[in-house]
Amino acid sequence: MYKQLLITGGAGFIGSNFVAHWLAQHPHTQVTILDLLTYAGNMANLQSVADNPNLSFVRGDIGDKALVSSLFAEKDFDCVVHFAAESHVDRSIEEPDIFLKTNVLGTHNLLECAKQHWLYPGAKPRTHLFHHVSTDEVFGSLQPGESPFTEENNYKPNSPYSASKAASDHLVRAYHNTYQLNTSICHCCNAFGPHQHTEKLIPKTIHAILSNKTIPVYGDGLQIRDWMYVHHTVEAIERIITKGEKGEAYNVGYNQEKTNMTLIGETCSLMDKLFADNTQLQRQFPEATKAAEGKSKELISHVEDRLGHDRRYAINANKLSAHLNFSQTGSFEENLLDTIRWFIQQHTKVSTIDI
Repeated sequence: MYKQLLITGGAGFIGSNFVAHWLAQHPHTQVTILDLLTYAGNMANLQSVADNPNLSFVRGDIGDKALVSSLFAEKDFDCVVHFAAESHVDRSIEEPDIFLKTNVLGTHNLLECAKQHWLYPGAKPRTHLFHHVSTDEVFGSLQPGESPFTEENNYKPNSPYSASKAASDHLVRAYHNTYQLNTSICHCCNAFGPHQHTEKLIPKTIHAILSNKTIPVYGDGLQIRDWMYVHHTVEAIERIITKGEKGEAYNVGYNQEKTNMTLIGETCSLMDKLFADNTQLQRQFPEATKAAEGKSKELISHVEDRLGHDRRYAINANKLSAHLNFSQTGSFEENLLDTIRWFIQQHTKVSTIDI
C-alpha cells in the first residue's frame, strides 16, 4: 500500500472529499496537498481534517517544476492522485489559455517530475502510481438511445475544457506506454455533494431558492447527465488506486441519467418539503418566499444556451463493478437531500437549525 501521497487540487470539491475519505480509511499514510487555491480551492473544505497530523498543505502551482521536484525529493511520494484542473466549461469558453496551461502543461510537469523521481537511470523498481482524475466529457456527446460511454469509446471533446482533459489523458497513457510509469485514469460523471462550488448546478439552485432569486437554466434544460454522490465518487477512486490494474482506465458512474430540468425540479421539491416541515427554516430565510409557499419551481428561468453545449453524457461503469467489485449504497433522493441540508447549514452558518 502507498505510504506517501501527493494529492493535487486537494482543497477543491472532489479533492477535499477524497482527502477526508482516504485519511479515514488509511490512517497510517502521509498526505501532502498541493493546491494553488484559485476560485475552486478553499481551505474551509479541509476543516474536518485540518488537525490531522498526517496531513500537510502546500500552496503552489502544479506547473512549478522546481516546487514539484522539491516536494518529491523531500516527501519521497509513492503515489500521486491528480485532481488539480480548471474545470468549469463556461470559463474554458471565455479563457481557454488557462485551461491548456493548467490541465495540459501542469499535468505534463507532474508526470515528468514523477518519472524523474521513480524511474531515473539505475533506480531500483519500486511501488508507485500516478492516478489521473478525468471526466466523461472527453468522449463528447451522446444522442438519445445511444449506448453509454465505455472505456473504449473514441475521444470527441467539444469544449476547450474537455479538449484539455483529453490531452492530459493522452499524456498519462503515453507515459505509461513509453516509460512504463505506473498509471491509472478514471473518467468521472457529474458529481454532487458537500463543498461543491456554487457555480455548479445543484448548489446554484439551492442558493437561488434560499435567496428567492432566479434559477437560470441553459436552453430548454433537457441536457442529460449521469449524476453521482461525491462520497461514492471518492470511494470509487480509492478502489481504483488500491485495486486497479496499472495502465487501465475506469469509468466512474451511477447509471442515474437525469435532464437538468428534472434535477432542478427534484431539488426544488425537496427544498419546498424542508420548508413546509420546518418553520424554523422559514424564519431563518424570510426572503425565501417561494420555498415557504411550496413554489420554488416558479423561480426557474430559461436563458440562452451555452456555446457547444453537449446534449447527453452517460457512463457505463460495468468495468469498475465487475473487475474491482465496486457498488454503491443509498438512494439518489437521500444523497440529494443530504446535499441540500449541508448547503443550508453552510449558507446560514447556524448549526442549531434542525433539518
